[in-house]
Amino acid sequence: MPIVEALPEHAPVLIVGGGPVGLSCAVELAHHGVASLVLERRPEVSHLRPRAKTTSARTMEHFRRWGIAEEIRRRAGLPVGWSDAAVFCTALTGREITRITGCFGLDLTGSELVAEAGQQVAQPIVEEVLREKLAASDVAGLALGVQGATAGQDGDGAWVDVIDRAGVRRRVTADWVIGCEGARSVVREALHSRYDVIDEGRPNFSFVFRAPGLADLVAHGPAVHYWVLSAAQPGLIGRFDLADTWWGGASGVDQAAQPPDPRAIIRNLAGTDVAVEILSTDSWQARTALADRWGSGRLFIAGDAAHQNPPWGGHGFNTGIGDAVNLGWKLAAVINQWAPAGLLDSYELERRPVAAQTVDEAVRNMTSLAPELSAVLRPDSGEPSEASWRAAADAIRRTKDGEFHSLGLTLGYRYDNSPVIAGATPAPPTANDTYRPDPAPGGRLPHFQLDGESLFDRLGRAFSLIGDLTLPAAGAFAKAAAALGVPLEVVGLDASDCAARFEAGLVLVRPDQHVAWRGDHVDDAEQVLRTVTGSAP
Repeated sequence: MPIVEALPEHAPVLIVGGGPVGLSCAVELAHHGVASLVLERRPEVSHLRPRAKTTSARTMEHFRRWGIAEEIRRRAGLPVGWSDAAVFCTALTGREITRITGCFGLDLTGSELVAEAGQQVAQPIVEEVLREKLAASDVAGLALGVQGATAGQDGDGAWVDVIDRAGVRRRVTADWVIGCEGARSVVREALHSRYDVIDEGRPNFSFVFRAPGLADLVAHGPAVHYWVLSAAQPGLIGRFDLADTWWGGASGVDQAAQPPDPRAIIRNLAGTDVAVEILSTDSWQARTALADRWGSGRLFIAGDAAHQNPPWGGHGFNTGIGDAVNLGWKLAAVINQWAPAGLLDSYELERRPVAAQTVDEAVRNMTSLAPELSAVLRPDSGEPSEASWRAAADAIRRTKDGEFHSLGLTLGYRYDNSPVIAGATPAPPTANDTYRPDPAPGGRLPHFQLDGESLFDRLGRAFSLIGDLTLPAAGAFAKAAAALGVPLEVVGLDASDCAARFEAGLVLVRPDQHVAWRGDHVDDAEQVLRTVTGSAP
């Protein structure tokens, strides 16, 4: 569907905010054949405020489901194989202190653990690909240059008062409304949801610049991030592409107190004079907050409207995509009439704990940024000794390892306490930096390659039953799904392979690739399906 020029009076699903989370909500709904309209105030995607740069392996798996993972990798400024390292140094041209490799799942290409490795890619590129995906859809629409002013719901449905390009305010009604418009969400306000501020964070100053020849001066080889630790100017710097575009930032720089000079900061981070063209600057606060209510009736929120966390670790954007997938498939199931509206009650129950865990991790990461790490290099007098360099390297690796190795968080989060998981037994907590595939209900389906193909590629768009299809339970599920009208794809696997990988002969998988049930036999397949679709009494 092309860009919507004239706002309709009504939309089946109205999504307020067309950033990556709002667009992902629409793409997930379209994946299930459900129509929606996205309202976005920005006519164009700006590359001057790139924001998120880390797309996790889990998010790339979702992009694979939608058929856009390959295109995102093609457009990314840095190929996935270019580097998986974070380098800690005194300057781009200075001494390397230590490095951490295997960052952000970028080293997982070809791994059986995932269908997709992580990818460093600027958020504007992701948004452009998502916009194009919507434009190619025959059910999703995108209205640009408009924004939601107020929202609400009544006995007839939901609504959003929209200010259009001409400044005219008009009401668009909807069967459902999703707020993805960030910290100032009008949908969250309509829900009377309180945004609990956990941490006000600290001021930050970021910039994007062009610097021909700077790459040739770097003494440390390719890296995703260069953490510059120095008394003169601690900060973070990295490449956007393999041409001349770079990004950088410094924590604790308050533009209101003293306007910073980005060229001076860049010179200190580089450790030498360098000719630069400043493309953009951005002062922002690393605020941390969590909404206490994510949905009610016909209104829901996702992404930054529901949670905010500092960017260290790269989790905020990715957590929002997880929200979009979880809410999207459930709303589609309700609209397509194979699940009751009660299924939507599980959205907040499942996603809010994941967001809380992610917020906690980001706050921990924020306690040790470049200024704090620089302090370990400052002796009482004189230059650091070799022992000081070694001690600093050890301290950095201990402190920052979890920020770059977080597969336990990005792949290992679970929905153990969900009412729509059958037979879940809460697993003991695992470290955020350690991921072990777990086939128990509630977790992500363990991935593996099957005859050279990703197992995930064989799953259906709705529920899938995978395993030994000769078991009587397989037939029972197929019969029950037909009776209840629940879409079910069956995927046959070798019995011994299934038992070894999933500790059961059969696994029932949700649209979001999480395990809903597993077993060798089932007493009442219809009751299991009622449970996992929110139909159980």
